[in-house]
Amino acid sequence: MSRPRGLIIFGEVLFDCFPSGEQILGGAPFNVAWHVQALGNRPHFISRVGDDELGQKILSAMQVWGMNTAGIQLDPEHQTGRVAVKVIGDEPSYNILPDCAYDYIDSAKISPATSGGILYHGTLGLRNSTSRNAFTLLAQNPAFAIFLDVNLRSPWWQKDEVLHWLERARWVKLNQDELGLLGFSSADIRQEMARFQAQFQLEQLILTRGDAGALVRTSRGGFHQVVPEKAQRVVDSVGAGDAFSAVYLQGLLSGWSLSDTLEVAQRFAGRILGLRGATTTDSSFYLDFVG
Repeated sequence: MSRPRGLIIFGEVLFDCFPSGEQILGGAPFNVAWHVQALGNRPHFISRVGDDELGQKILSAMQVWGMNTAGIQLDPEHQTGRVAVKVIGDEPSYNILPDCAYDYIDSAKISPATSGGILYHGTLGLRNSTSRNAFTLLAQNPAFAIFLDVNLRSPWWQKDEVLHWLERARWVKLNQDELGLLGFSSADIRQEMARFQAQFQLEQLILTRGDAGALVRTSRGGFHQVVPEKAQRVVDSVGAGDAFSAVYLQGLLSGWSLSDTLEVAQRFAGRILGLRGATTTDSSFYLDFVG
């Protein structure tokens, strides 16, 4: 397998709004882009924000973080995305507002900064036909290898549509609950992963399992597993899966071994548990994971 060149990330950027009044940058694709930037790569992030105060905050934060904002479209009609997050224990629940700017990504305004590499996307960012059509046109470029990060948030997904996107992917990451929701629900997880991978002809299937860690099945049928150490501090689990994805992408881009990638990805996801929300502006947070 040749090492991919470059990283395009497509999908939502929004603010996670907590009952305390905190508003923290979020959205799975944005979280991934934010972390990958801090880990030493320069992803090209494609999204859309409202021409409003929150939209300007996103653009400003990206510029301060050193991120390229050329792929961010400004929407004069639709507001910047927001999600109301409630945390019970350390588990979040989400109320994702409809009809946000990221639902209206305009294909005519997309000009990727690279001609090939990994094209990362989730499922939430494709809930609206406008952004879905924009992504479809982008994904037609055969130079892109697609990394699909399944993110099933009710009521914003349809099984048939998710199966369609799975057929186009080279790598897929999802959690154990999502595997079951897509129809792979027997008690034998490894058997279900094998069946899933065979159906969609994936190079790697990445399954996250919370406290049980992560399990990867390769195209050759081998399994690789990592079990997390007990988290030193847990605030909430918002964005932990996105943190895992970011490091996994970093491993693909950097040519790391699968075992090294899994170890670092799991460790970084565990560190994110100690944050409120999915992102931080503290660059020192990443020092143990760069290199």
